[in-house]
Amino acid sequence: MDDDLDEALDAVGPRLRALRQRRETTLTELSAATGISVSTLSRLESGGRRPTLELLLPLARAHGVTLDELVDAPPTGDPRIHLRPVTRHGMTMLPLTRRAGGIQAYKLVIEPGSRSAEPDPQTHEGYEWLYVLNGRLRVVLGEHDLVLAPGEAAEFDTRVPHWFGAADAEPVEFLSLFGKQGERAHLRARPKAKGSPKAPNGGETG
Repeated sequence: MDDDLDEALDAVGPRLRALRQRRETTLTELSAATGISVSTLSRLESGGRRPTLELLLPLARAHGVTLDELVDAPPTGDPRIHLRPVTRHGMTMLPLTRRAGGIQAYKLVIEPGSRSAEPDPQTHEGYEWLYVLNGRLRVVLGEHDLVLAPGEAAEFDTRVPHWFGAADAEPVEFLSLFGKQGERAHLRARPKAKGSPKAPNGGETG
């Protein structure tokens, strides 16, 4: 299983280069769209840097492909969805949608203690909505450091530095809906005062 995953990840670099060249996008343009440095993108494409979930997610979104397509999951004509989870650095991601473009849905599971105790917030283009299924999710968003319990939701602009992790000694499971700028999920967080950043909180049906 691990050997298959390693082989799939080794093939990601050439696939990333082919996708970028097909879209006639420069490394500089891709860096601006994903928040990933040009040097890191270059090393990913050449195989000098191993891809991680944190890197693959914004790249799949920028190229308008699914995570399965990036790691070359086998195609199927079966109408049932054959989901292929990817696990790196204690985070398991299960794509729930297969179509490219539009809002993408994922289920994520984070094991306690699997990520650095010190958050490492990242930024990229897009807009994300979260819903906690089980456990407690720590969300660091800009200057906010919050914990979401089961049944709580949050949404935010991913250009704001953000990081997720298990809040305590139990695994946390949550759903993520992600769209490009301009796309929004149908659930809205309660608005804050004008001029202040939107922090995650319980969602309200809009």
